[in-house]
Amino acid sequence: MMKILKTRKPLLIAATAMAFWAGTQVLSAQNARIKIDIDRTIGKVNKNIYGSFVEHLGRCVYGGIYDPGSPLSDKDGFRNDVKQAVKDLNVSLVRYPGGNFVSNYHWLDGVGPKDQRPTRLELAWGRLENNQVGTDEFMKYTKEIGSQPYFSVNMGTGTIEEAQRWVEYCNVDSGPYYAELRKKYGHEKPYDIKYWSLGNEMDGFWQMGHLNAEDYSKKAREAAKLMKLTSPDIKLVAAGSSNYRPNADPNAWNATILHELRDVVDYIALHIYVGNPENNYYDFMSTPLVCEQRTKIVKGMIAREMEKADRGDRGPIHIAWDEYNVWYRARAGASMHGTRALEEHYNLEDALVIAQFLNVFVRNADVVKMANLAQLVNVIAPIFTSEKGMFKQTIYYPFQLFSNNVKGTSLDTYVDCDTYSTKEFPIGLGESKTIQKDVPYLDVSTTYDNGEVTICVVNRNKDKAIPTDLISEEGKFDGNFEVYEVNGPNVKSENDFGKTTVQTEKKPDIKVRNAEKFTYSFAPHSFTMLKGHIKK
Repeated sequence: MMKILKTRKPLLIAATAMAFWAGTQVLSAQNARIKIDIDRTIGKVNKNIYGSFVEHLGRCVYGGIYDPGSPLSDKDGFRNDVKQAVKDLNVSLVRYPGGNFVSNYHWLDGVGPKDQRPTRLELAWGRLENNQVGTDEFMKYTKEIGSQPYFSVNMGTGTIEEAQRWVEYCNVDSGPYYAELRKKYGHEKPYDIKYWSLGNEMDGFWQMGHLNAEDYSKKAREAAKLMKLTSPDIKLVAAGSSNYRPNADPNAWNATILHELRDVVDYIALHIYVGNPENNYYDFMSTPLVCEQRTKIVKGMIAREMEKADRGDRGPIHIAWDEYNVWYRARAGASMHGTRALEEHYNLEDALVIAQFLNVFVRNADVVKMANLAQLVNVIAPIFTSEKGMFKQTIYYPFQLFSNNVKGTSLDTYVDCDTYSTKEFPIGLGESKTIQKDVPYLDVSTTYDNGEVTICVVNRNKDKAIPTDLISEEGKFDGNFEVYEVNGPNVKSENDFGKTTVQTEKKPDIKVRNAEKFTYSFAPHSFTMLKGHIKK
């Protein structure tokens, strides 16, 4: 597909005269610019945007985080090598136990003596569920990896009473039956789980117990009432749109949910999966902008409902992108079911898309307060295992850089660089179509935290480095800037067992002394993080 790659809008005639034609590209001769003003703030970056997701699906739980009998596992059956990789990933929040799985999951099946737990036919993904991992095992796991739990209740085949009882089991100290049941099973103290979602993807026709927006709102409101009466301090997440297929009306769903639940919930959950089924690199590189566009639409809906909401002393509703990833290769036929379901293998271009998703969340830090990369191990995941070991997929590395470094306040950063436009294309397998105009080659987010500035830059250009002037509008750059780059030999480079072609490379520091500007050339098809100081 032919694309005309345009020059940036503030373009001088002289610069145009110096531009050259190279295939389908028109490039300007002057440096790109990234202008940073520490007084132009967007919002505080919430650590929960560095969340992940564990679903009882394929080898995510069994053979992923949990593999009893393996020499690589601890006494509780958890894989030690996976635990360390998850700790290094610095995952803040883990969503559990689904996903589509949760809409036919009954939590009582997964507590108590393991030899008494039933084996169930798992209808969402076509496998047997032996319930050897459940509430108490998962809570032990989150404690060991240093993460918070985020539970989803069954709003499909489940009842509002079942949801209430799960909250009682987890959060009530003592007294009522299910709190005492937890203690009977050897867990004296309550877990105090803060985050609970009211079902999963209830707008999807594929969901067990699928409801229309009005009926879901009624059920969710009553479940929320019982759950909050049981544990008043919990935070509730409504199931927003996951169905953005061509014939769906996701905005109507979101508008209804926000209107009906505006006094009740604290977040609205949105889902997005993208891919490159047509093998068009530049189309694929623009797909995270669809996430940003949807974010802004829902932000406007929230603002409208907050005008009349009765929320007491609680703040406004926020957005949780609690499922996002690249997913298209393992999304049809046999790859969708059984014990090896959804085992996507990632390359460099996928890693660049994940870095851009994270840039989107940072750029919208005022409203996006939670995000969960789906999933954690084996199933569309940054970590991949076998019986003998594991490796880190390409998407592991940008997430790790963000989660360990990008914090503080998001800045409204000005970017001036060459752009390109696409024709209409599907954002993923079976997903809706988009046209993206004036896509900047440089995708940028910036944060500022106690004098330290962190600049995250994806160079979407497949072939050209982009020399860029980084300019401080308030204060001066001062000291050494650390430089980290995720890249590989080409955009299709993959990692595998015993082979790491894409990873984070520490580049030489940039020495900057009391300067308003310095220049850096961003390598083709790369994600780069620059970290240094601005002195007022």
